[in-house]
Amino acid sequence: MNAAAELLGAGVAIVEATRELARRFGLSERQARRYVERARAVGVVEVPEPMTVFTVRLPESLVARLRGYAHGSGQTLSSIVAQALEEFLSRTRVGPRGGRPTG
Repeated sequence: MNAAAELLGAGVAIVEATRELARRFGLSERQARRYVERARAVGVVEVPEPMTVFTVRLPESLVARLRGYAHGSGQTLSSIVAQALEEFLSRTRVGPRGGRPTG
């Protein structure tokens, strides 16, 4: 969809943008047209970063509180933990590879 938005933003006509999208990504013209129409209505969209899974050990009471908060807020456990870690890391000085910088 972002490729379609870029084409439209560059002044490419809808028909030509549809054909270019179909050619570039191996789509049917019908599917490409859907992307172009959506891009025309919405514009550029943020592409989410790929996710990974890792295991952490937390006290049961903390997990219970986290689950309660998640249930009450309608958020996922992952989104709450990601937000908490982002806030923590933004307040903590970290080096390029994660740990505290040396020197």
